[in-house]
Amino acid sequence: MAIFQIRQTTTGAVLWTGGAENERQALDAMAREAGYADFDALPETLRALKADRLNLG
Repeated sequence: MAIFQIRQTTTGAVLWTGGAENERQALDAMAREAGYADFDALPETLRALKADRLNLG
């Protein structure tokens, strides 16, 4: 499992940081914590996101 950080691309605001197997799972986890079923359920206007895998070692 890797640690990912999800940022809003226009403002750079960090929306979520946590563990996931890959970028897609990280985006889905962030969306679930925000109350959506998964990333695909986010409104189009909220999908300007960037997932970065953090290198903590």
